[in-house]
Amino acid sequence: MFRILEPIPESLVYRYRPDAFRALYNNILREKLPWYYSVLLGEKPAKFLIARSVEAPLNPYDESLSLEELWAVHDKLALEHRGLWLDIREGLESFRGEEPRFSYLDVKIAIARKMLGKCELCEWRCGADRASGKIGVCRVAGDAIVYSFFHHMGEEAPLVPSGTIFYGGCPFRCVFCQNWEISQLKGSDYVKMPPKMLAAVQESLAGTGARNINHVGGEPTPHIPFIIESLKYLKVNVPQLWNSDMYMTPEAMKLLKDIIDIWLPDFKYGNDECARRLSKVKNYYTVVKRNHLEAYDGGLGDMIVRHLVLPNHIECCTRHVVEWLSKNAPRAVLNLMDQYRPDYLVLKEPEKYKDISRRLTRREFEEAMKISRDYGYTLIVEELLIIP
Repeated sequence: MFRILEPIPESLVYRYRPDAFRALYNNILREKLPWYYSVLLGEKPAKFLIARSVEAPLNPYDESLSLEELWAVHDKLALEHRGLWLDIREGLESFRGEEPRFSYLDVKIAIARKMLGKCELCEWRCGADRASGKIGVCRVAGDAIVYSFFHHMGEEAPLVPSGTIFYGGCPFRCVFCQNWEISQLKGSDYVKMPPKMLAAVQESLAGTGARNINHVGGEPTPHIPFIIESLKYLKVNVPQLWNSDMYMTPEAMKLLKDIIDIWLPDFKYGNDECARRLSKVKNYYTVVKRNHLEAYDGGLGDMIVRHLVLPNHIECCTRHVVEWLSKNAPRAVLNLMDQYRPDYLVLKEPEKYKDISRRLTRREFEEAMKISRDYGYTLIVEELLIIP
């Protein structure tokens, strides 16, 4: 049985982020993020705990089982988990917390381990045998690479203080990346963490006041096997937050969907060409739309979508992103971000990237805000809650 965390000290939150304190009592945010708030306040169990309570009909760690056989079991248990989660969500059933010998979460762990042998977690589908130490396109092999973990006070108001874990590696090569030392594994100041240690880190963050566990990077997608396994050992009820570029495969999304309580996805570009040129990835728009739809889950998934407004990309990217979200994820909260600055390769070759070689102007950001309001979107801008 999970234990309920002590209430977050209000004085600590109010001192550093008054808007984060107010967000606890903001009815609009609570309507848009109902599951997240119910887990945060200890009213409901996090999804990973529900997954641990759903019994698997076999030992998923039996090496004679194929990946196809494991997926067949997974998909049947996914339906059982879905029904149980919906009943708990609607108050039709209470959570008992009893854990069988092998669970739905164990099936996910077994599948993720096998996927490491021929990695297809992101849409590069590079097939690297990461289990044997081969490095994938993401630059990650067979270990969780953690650069830092701490209480992040700079995230969106409902999330602060956020128990943030920064993982190394990324399938993107963003030319303006502000965390390029982490994403491209150029910095060596990291720790390789086994799942049990990763669980201990989460317990420490949650036990000292974090409202959630924020898996970020770099990019957390290459670390899905280690993150999922860490949840087998996690002994506290804390919302799991996925802070991602959303370039994962459908298989990776299936592994994540029933263990993530709130999504914090990036939606960078409104077309494939800008993504190809500035982040060096293919089929971006199609892949990210698909994964946003899956996370949104017909309106049942809690989401805060981030869009970094780029200079000279209002019409080609911002307008397309906001328009698509307004039609396909209207309950999600949108955070328009104005903190773009030239960095990494853009600083080295400004002539090659003229369109983004300067900061965003105030006029451009106001135009982006106007577009979002025209589509009726709720915005979180800087530290203010702006409701159109």
